[in-house]
Amino acid sequence: MWRETLPNAWPFDYSQKNAVLVPVAALGVGGMLLYWLRSGRKIKTIDMGEGWWGSGERPPKGKEDTSIHPFKIETSDKEIEDLHQRLDRFRFTPPVEGAAFHYGFNSSYLRKVVAYWRNQFDWRKQVEVLNKYPHFHTTIEGIDIHFIHVKPSYVPHGKAVRPLLMVHGWPGSFYEFYKIIPLLTEPAKHGLNEGDVVFEVICPSIPGYGFSEAPHQKEFDSIATARIFHKLMNRLGFKEYYLQGGDWGSRITTNMAQMLPQSVKGLHLNVVFVTLEGLGKVISIMLGAYVPWLVGFSREDARRLYPFMQKNIYDVLRESGYLHIQATKPDTAGCGLNDSPVGLAAYIMEKFSTWTDKSFLHKDDGGLESKYSLDELLTNVMIYWVTSSIVSSMRYYKENFSKNPSIHNRVGVYVPTGIAAFPQEILHAPRVWAKDVYKNIITYTYMPRGGHFAAFEEPKLLAQDIMQFVRKVEQL
Repeated sequence: MWRETLPNAWPFDYSQKNAVLVPVAALGVGGMLLYWLRSGRKIKTIDMGEGWWGSGERPPKGKEDTSIHPFKIETSDKEIEDLHQRLDRFRFTPPVEGAAFHYGFNSSYLRKVVAYWRNQFDWRKQVEVLNKYPHFHTTIEGIDIHFIHVKPSYVPHGKAVRPLLMVHGWPGSFYEFYKIIPLLTEPAKHGLNEGDVVFEVICPSIPGYGFSEAPHQKEFDSIATARIFHKLMNRLGFKEYYLQGGDWGSRITTNMAQMLPQSVKGLHLNVVFVTLEGLGKVISIMLGAYVPWLVGFSREDARRLYPFMQKNIYDVLRESGYLHIQATKPDTAGCGLNDSPVGLAAYIMEKFSTWTDKSFLHKDDGGLESKYSLDELLTNVMIYWVTSSIVSSMRYYKENFSKNPSIHNRVGVYVPTGIAAFPQEILHAPRVWAKDVYKNIITYTYMPRGGHFAAFEEPKLLAQDIMQFVRKVEQL
């Protein structure tokens, strides 16, 4: 019937010329409109820039050494003897009664840790554990970058291997990922029914941490790190890759997504840093405890955020004393830690107590051995000790906080993003707040347990969430 009524609806005749010109004109107007819309929504990025962090002059362009060398961690009798002599000279300070971990690392428990370290901990054995994955060094922007690169031993026929860069934070190291790596590279072998998602994992050490050389120049921040890690992935032959990070790793991988979004297929984070600036945030904080749905909070958000002053002010002030020192005068405290293995262990391991579970503050042993073994904790400490990297790792705070940090929140992240929100994390960021920066959140998971050191503490939970996220991204 529409064919019969069409002539009445259009009482004039088209010429052949008009029949061609009208669609062309429509396409032209539509194209201009589409260009205008797209140009108005152009994605802002962080300028990649350039840098040189070596001790000498930068070599001429094209003359830099871009080779990748195998690396092996080694130890010696001299290194172990020096450590034992220093441990033998440990000066014990009795704690006040009932102190638990309220004053920091409980010195009575510290005496037990030192005794284990001196008499039972086998550094040579742990070096063998560290060397079970392939290690490499390569020079980028004048400094040697250390990384491990683990490929799956078996790939099911027809399955693609996704490159995944995982970045640690402070006071952690690449060693945090040792338990999660086999779950990601060989999921079927470890009881994960995620055989369609297989990764090869690259874990670099942040410059100034562990076996990565420390920058010799000032102002080495997370943006410089992001650029170096992009160069690393490019040097390894990857055009597109996934990123994962927590702590500083979250900031670095976020900067990578803001810098070269075309290279980042997906970004997965286990902590999100948001600012509480602006009237909207103030209103949501005021109303969220009473009508969470009105400000975009879920019931779980409200449970994790409130009482607000206790969880977001008092608890943060208690846990952030180290930050103020490291963001202002890192070398002052750092020189003592670099000279004393006991001081270094107390300073680092205390974070693995209350950052893993806030309630561990009330335990005499800080709850440390309920989540980790002393071998695991001391191996992480030893990475800082044998490389003398505690001072340079602490300087990273000064370099990042001495600048205006708002650039990280002014530039949106448009790559697909997955967020794993662990309940014992120091700060909780509801999805509605995270969306201020992360514009394309594909998955947001309220994890059932776990704290700040997710890969170290709950590797299986984190691996499953990464796989779920990547599967969804691959289906887009």
